[in-house]
Amino acid sequence: MNFPKELMYTESHEWVKIEGDKALVGLTDYAQSELGDLVFVNLPEEGDEVTAGEVFLDVESVKAASDVYAPLSGVIEEVNEELLDRPGWINEAPYEAWLVKIGEISDRENLLTAEEYEAVVNSEKE
Repeated sequence: MNFPKELMYTESHEWVKIEGDKALVGLTDYAQSELGDLVFVNLPEEGDEVTAGEVFLDVESVKAASDVYAPLSGVIEEVNEELLDRPGWINEAPYEAWLVKIGEISDRENLLTAEEYEAVVNSEKE
């Protein structure tokens, strides 16, 4: 299992790469492995406001549909439209296949370091 140190994480298995006042968001390696082969991604609209801890998109795999929670609050500035045609890219390269870019970010206090997130994953495996 891969936990890149330069990223932040959530207990609900999203990764966050903060770049100034913007953040890229995606699903972690653990999340994609638990979900199985992804077949559909329902992305939000650019301009949508998101609130930390609330559902802001969903993904479907061969196993089930799953909600994805906003890791922080802000405004959707960009969505990765390539995922609409290639949802399986998340399975192939979870830390490259970002979902959205969020601007005007706030509410970062619940983000976890790689070490903290690894402990969360290990506790779920037990």
